[in-house]
Amino acid sequence: MSETQTPALQYRLDGPEDAPVLILGPSLGTTWHMWDRQVPELSKQWRIFRFDLPGHGGAPAYPAGAVADLASRLLATLDELGVQRFGYAGCALGGAVGIELALRHPERIASLALIAASPRFGTADEFRQRGVIVRTNGLDPIARTAPERWFTGGFAAAQPAITEWAVQMVRTTDPGCYIAACEALAAFDVRAELSRVGVPTLVLVGSDDQVTGPAEARTLVAGIPDARLAVVPGASHLVPVEQPAAVTDLLVRHFSSAWQPAYDSTTGQVAIPAAPVKPALTVPPQSGPVAEIAPAAVAQPEAAGRPDPYDAGLKVRREVLGDAHVDRALASSDEFSGDFQELITRYAWGEVWTRPGLDRRARSCVTLTALVAGGHLEELAFHTRAALRNGLTPVEIKEVLLQAAVYCGVPAANSAFKVAQQVIREETTPQE
Repeated sequence: MSETQTPALQYRLDGPEDAPVLILGPSLGTTWHMWDRQVPELSKQWRIFRFDLPGHGGAPAYPAGAVADLASRLLATLDELGVQRFGYAGCALGGAVGIELALRHPERIASLALIAASPRFGTADEFRQRGVIVRTNGLDPIARTAPERWFTGGFAAAQPAITEWAVQMVRTTDPGCYIAACEALAAFDVRAELSRVGVPTLVLVGSDDQVTGPAEARTLVAGIPDARLAVVPGASHLVPVEQPAAVTDLLVRHFSSAWQPAYDSTTGQVAIPAAPVKPALTVPPQSGPVAEIAPAAVAQPEAAGRPDPYDAGLKVRREVLGDAHVDRALASSDEFSGDFQELITRYAWGEVWTRPGLDRRARSCVTLTALVAGGHLEELAFHTRAALRNGLTPVEIKEVLLQAAVYCGVPAANSAFKVAQQVIREETTPQE
């Protein structure tokens, strides 16, 4: 095991040193120990490389706010070890890293398995809201609710030790790294790029997964040209923990039979295997049947040229104010107000909020102060939510309003405190 400074990751190796490398990527809030029960069997054929996300499992707390950053750190770690080509299996956020590698570094991956994964994880608002809760309350509320997100009710009741292990694993994660990982998932969306994943892919999901369930899995299979779907009965989100034997069997079958040959630099060619047959995969008889195949998706054309300020503005507007707010504003616009919506999206958000001179935290401070001065309480409410998303804590928002009281007047600040207090209560109260 090695712990190094960024950009490398904390990792562990098991299995024969001369065997092909198989990487197992963890889910948000977990450590490499989520794969403990797969390693004994997998390490018979492969050199198993497991890694921890930043700030997880005692790993150095260098936050990574983008999936591409995590992929780059993983490749840097592998480069240090001299590992150029590998198979990859990842769960949830670990699966997103696998998709990123397959899209941006296809020459490195021989085969791919995506577990409890999705081309887009929920909505950006959901993960930014989670970041707000962690920033305000710490990780304890997230830790206490982890078992109900990760396991079926029957498993959690029958396995109290594993349930407590899950809670403690989240509780001991670095909050800043957890928040950054939420931001990474909030920004991750590769739905239009799936057709460019060119390696054999197993998409594996628990039948009872309420986080990234069979519907998301079918989207992956529909979009990835050479993909197979395996649905594991009686499992939720952390299917490798809940159904270890079934997952191990599926991974062994997939990586034993679907390992794309490497690019030959001497001939400039790649050996082309026969067209893949997509048989139904099965788990052991006691676990029940598992597979179905969805049709391929039509590739979406990529945008070319310099992005229009409107597009950049709409992206930033959604990131700061949230999809729900922006969707309501755009849906309510008509012939009379539509030009105004375009104006603020293009210039306020596309030209000003995207400028590099101030970060978003500073822009939120300026915006809150200006809204207090102008008495714009309705906009103060949704910009208080935006300030929380942009990284301001409730204490910092309080300080901004106190400063505004001195220079904008006590009556204005009094009204602002009432609005901000209600918003902060709503946004930072953990959902039980």
